[in-house]
Amino acid sequence: MMDVTAAQKFAIWVLPVLFAITVHEVAHGWVARKLGDNTAWMLGRLTLNPIKHIDPVGTILVPGLLFVTSGMIFGWAKPVPVNWRNLGDIRRDMFLVAMAGPMANLFMAIIWGIVAKLAQYLGSSYFSIPLYLMGMAGIQINLLLMVINLLPIPPLDGGRVLNAVLPPSWSYVYQQLEPYGLLIMAILLYTGVIVGLILPIMEYFYSLIMLTLGLT
Repeated sequence: MMDVTAAQKFAIWVLPVLFAITVHEVAHGWVARKLGDNTAWMLGRLTLNPIKHIDPVGTILVPGLLFVTSGMIFGWAKPVPVNWRNLGDIRRDMFLVAMAGPMANLFMAIIWGIVAKLAQYLGSSYFSIPLYLMGMAGIQINLLLMVINLLPIPPLDGGRVLNAVLPPSWSYVYQQLEPYGLLIMAILLYTGVIVGLILPIMEYFYSLIMLTLGLT
């Protein structure tokens, strides 16, 4: 991969990151509305306008610090509110709403892969290189968000998914972990366990997208 300046790298990553975290949250709210909960829609959160989803820490502070210290960008948006009591079948609908975000990221990863492929068809035109790099960044950030959010740690989406399929008695016990979810995540990150968990899955989907679309 060719060398790029810090400013160029920021320009390449900022749009894929904003779309990744915005579409993820909108997907949660959209599915919730389809299943009977209009909370996100009434609060104006079913929009692709990233301003509506900005979290001061996850969308601005953390990505900024990561970019300055490591050259990479990662973040999250303000969670879309869901009132589970408005859903018809709470356990089934909890599963569907939780899965919507990660599945939206998988869809976005494929879309960005198509963008990268189109950039290859443009050859050596002025827009081809930045478009290709943006497409590849879009694949990576969306796969990262998908896999991280599917970890079975509350309050991540994977925690909601697991909670929805556990027997009620186990579900109640499992829910008690939610206040400690961020601490568990921090420990797993510090020990490197999360990296060992997510990298093989990311690499599998990355290779699958690259192979399917014939990307190089």
